[in-house]
Amino acid sequence: MEYRKMGNSGLQLSVLSFGSWVTFHKQINDGIADELMGIAYDNGINFFDNAEVYALGESEKMMGRVLKKKNWDRTSYVVSSKAFFGWRGNNNKPNQTGLSRKHLTEACNEALQRLQVDYLDLFFCHRPDTSVPIEEVVWTMNTLIQQGKILYWGTSMWSAAEIMEAHRVAHEYKLIAPVMEQPQYNMFERFKMEQDYLPVFKNVGLGTTIWSPLAAGFLTGKYNNEIPADSRLSIKGFDWLKDRWMQEDKLEKVKKLSALSNKLNVKLSALSIAWCIQNPNVTTAILGATKKEQLIENLEALDVVKLLTPEVNEQIEIILQNKPKIDLM
Repeated sequence: MEYRKMGNSGLQLSVLSFGSWVTFHKQINDGIADELMGIAYDNGINFFDNAEVYALGESEKMMGRVLKKKNWDRTSYVVSSKAFFGWRGNNNKPNQTGLSRKHLTEACNEALQRLQVDYLDLFFCHRPDTSVPIEEVVWTMNTLIQQGKILYWGTSMWSAAEIMEAHRVAHEYKLIAPVMEQPQYNMFERFKMEQDYLPVFKNVGLGTTIWSPLAAGFLTGKYNNEIPADSRLSIKGFDWLKDRWMQEDKLEKVKKLSALSNKLNVKLSALSIAWCIQNPNVTTAILGATKKEQLIENLEALDVVKLLTPEVNEQIEIILQNKPKIDLM
C-alpha cells in the first residue's frame, strides 16, 4: 500500500480507502461489512469513509458495530463523517440539515455515537450552504477541533472559490482552515480536480478523498449490456445515478476502454482506479465494493499504475475526448 500526505497536513492516508455510501445497510449486512473492512485493513487501507445521510444513519451504526468488534488499535485507522443533509430524510425539521453551528455540532455528536468512537479524524461539510455565513462554519469547525471531537475538517463538492473563502476567513481570525475536499473524480468527471481546484492546490494545498472513482460501477464494464439486478443502479431511489451514467456515448467509450484494458491484460476497474490515483493531487480514492472479489480486484489498481505509460494515457484520452482545457492566462 502507498500512503500520501493529506494536502499540507501531517496526516497520511492510504491511497486506496474504503467507503460505505450506498452499500452499507442497503446492499450488505454486518457480516459482509466485517469481512470487507477486514480485507481492506489487512491490505493496508487505513481510511474508512462515512456520512450522517448514508442509509439515514444506519451506515454509521453498521460501521460502528464492525469497528467495535474488530477492536483495532484506534491510532491505526482514520474514520470520517460528513454533515449537511441530516439523517431523518423527509422528516428533517429546521436546523436538522445544513451547516449552522447547531446542526454541525449536533451532527458531530451523533456521528460519534453511531460510529462508537471518541473522535472523528475527518469531518466534512457535505455540501456548501449559502444560507449560513462562512464565518459561522469556520468558527464551528475550529471549536470542534479545540474540543477534541474532530482532528481535521474539510469540504465536499465545494467550488475552489468557496474553499478559498473559508481559508480567507480562517486566516483573518487565526482559525484552522479546511485541509481536505471530497470531490467526485473519475474518467468522466474531471473538471474540479483537473481545472477548478488547481489554484487551491498551488496556493494553500488541499488533500482530496475521491468518491466514485468507478462512476458508480459504470467504469467496471458491468453495465455494458444490461443493469445487473444486484448493482447499485438497480436500487430504488438511485434512478438519478442510472440516468447520469446510462448514456449511449458513455457506454461506447466504456466498451473501448474495456478493449484497451483487455489488451493490457488487466481489469477495467483496476485500470480506472489506477488512472484516478496517478493524479498526484489525489490523496486517496474511496472504494465501495459489495463483494470480496470486487474489493480484491479493485486493490489490483496499485499494480496497474505502473502500466500507465504516456502512450497508454494518450490512448485513454483519445477514447475519452473530455480533458478539461486549462486556462494559463
